[in-house]
Amino acid sequence: MDLRADLVNLTSPSQAKIALFRSLFRGREDVYPRRFESRKTGKSGYAPAGANEWVRGICEKPRIKCAECPNRRFLPVTDDVIRWHLSGYDDQGQPLVAGVYPLLPDETCFFLAVDFDKTGWREDATAFLGAARRLNLPASLERSRSGRGAHVWTFFEDAIPGALARRLGSHVLTETMEGRPDIGLDSYDRLFPSQDTMPQGGFGNLIALPLQKGPRQQHNSVFRSSPNGLLAFR
Repeated sequence: MDLRADLVNLTSPSQAKIALFRSLFRGREDVYPRRFESRKTGKSGYAPAGANEWVRGICEKPRIKCAECPNRRFLPVTDDVIRWHLSGYDDQGQPLVAGVYPLLPDETCFFLAVDFDKTGWREDATAFLGAARRLNLPASLERSRSGRGAHVWTFFEDAIPGALARRLGSHVLTETMEGRPDIGLDSYDRLFPSQDTMPQGGFGNLIALPLQKGPRQQHNSVFRSSPNGLLAFR
């Protein structure tokens, strides 16, 4: 996945694993999205983690969105947050799935992720990975949380403009389609970051962080390094 990964293995201390994770899946650190699921409706999604969330007299969700709330106090990314994400539960025993906002306030990013999530995702993601390798672009394959899609990640040593990262992703997509013109790329969904510039009053699109314990136990949200790429997934 990354040369730094060679320095960390199963026997490494948890702090080393967390440090590696944070060095790769690096986005905004002043705020992170946390997955929620309504017990009443079954609806799920992500919202910025906040210290004042649902505090009576302070939080006025859903009438006022977090991004527009004058009382908002977002929680930053910490080693504990990553530890909770990887172990599945926070310090209160509540399930925790964290995401990341790839686009930084200065409109740069440390990674590019490409999402495939429709019929044919295995073949399309594998083809994209092959195109990236032909272009000498390091890329890593993750099966998504649902098990019905994939993300292809590319990590940058230094932050680069989000617009440049997206142009890079578009170029690899074009190379992929030119290599299989009769098949297409129907399962491609989007790039992360999903915007060239920061939306007014927002954070840009989020992507779920991988390796959370729940889906990981189902062999989802994990990476494969087999030469056959996604063909190794069962």
